[in-house]
Amino acid sequence: STLLKILSRIVKPSSGEATLYGRVGSLLEVGTGFHQELSGRENIFLNGATLGMKQAEIRKKFDEIVAFSEMEKFLDTPIKHYSTGMYMRLAFAIASHLEPEILFVDEVLAVGDIAFQKKCLNKIHDVGEAGRTVIFVSHNLQAVARLCNRVIWLDNGKVRGDGKAQEIVSLYLQAQTNVEGQKAWENLETAPGNEFIKLRKVYLADETGKGSSSFDIRRPVRLEMEYEVFQEGKVITPSFHIYNDEGLCVFVTNDVTSEWKRVSRQKGKYKSCVEIPANFLAEGNFSVFATAFTSAPFE
Repeated sequence: STLLKILSRIVKPSSGEATLYGRVGSLLEVGTGFHQELSGRENIFLNGATLGMKQAEIRKKFDEIVAFSEMEKFLDTPIKHYSTGMYMRLAFAIASHLEPEILFVDEVLAVGDIAFQKKCLNKIHDVGEAGRTVIFVSHNLQAVARLCNRVIWLDNGKVRGDGKAQEIVSLYLQAQTNVEGQKAWENLETAPGNEFIKLRKVYLADETGKGSSSFDIRRPVRLEMEYEVFQEGKVITPSFHIYNDEGLCVFVTNDVTSEWKRVSRQKGKYKSCVEIPANFLAEGNFSVFATAFTSAPFE
């Protein structure tokens, strides 16, 4: 995600350089580049202009953008009243239809319903097939294997693998199977996160609370995530993604506690837990990915 922000000239690199040939379109965070007081219609023109499109070009693509987003009924509503899913629909529709030569797509596809996610993935595939470059950052290994002809695996800022999609996905999964049933970060400097939130611990345990990396599928399994919030101002949604040994996402579970679902999280330490019921998973190896999405609070 940081790399895409650097390439999009949102974040200045501490060293090195990148040379880009062509007009760049970025979809890095839901609602980036939108004006809260403007309507969806007005933001289409604003966002298009930001991408370097002339007004005539935007008008030519306008109907396609609206049709893809399925937001026609809310087109003249100020976007400050949009839900996260509505943001996602409009933002992706604009970024993918204004024909940049290079399109950056971050993990934002995790937002929205399944039907729209599928629609977005098909659109990304079509953009790539049309001869344009798509840089896709994701932990959705199924989407990566399906969309990408070249995959780069980054680990702590270093390249661990670079090659064909299925080859790198397999290497990544093999590496994960060596991980124990818990991961803790005592040093905040190395803990995953950003200026708003840092992960402190991810823990797998049986119904008695005993930690392990091997479980009886006939018994419940608990997934726990401990994290610390350092700045207020963001809605934070902790999430667990479960993958099987073929890289397919089996399911995703999000912590949408009513107290924090639509308001910014206060400073402090938190723990999010989920229990996988007995006989829910099949036998096999599974990888657990702990993430925390940040978004602007709704008004």
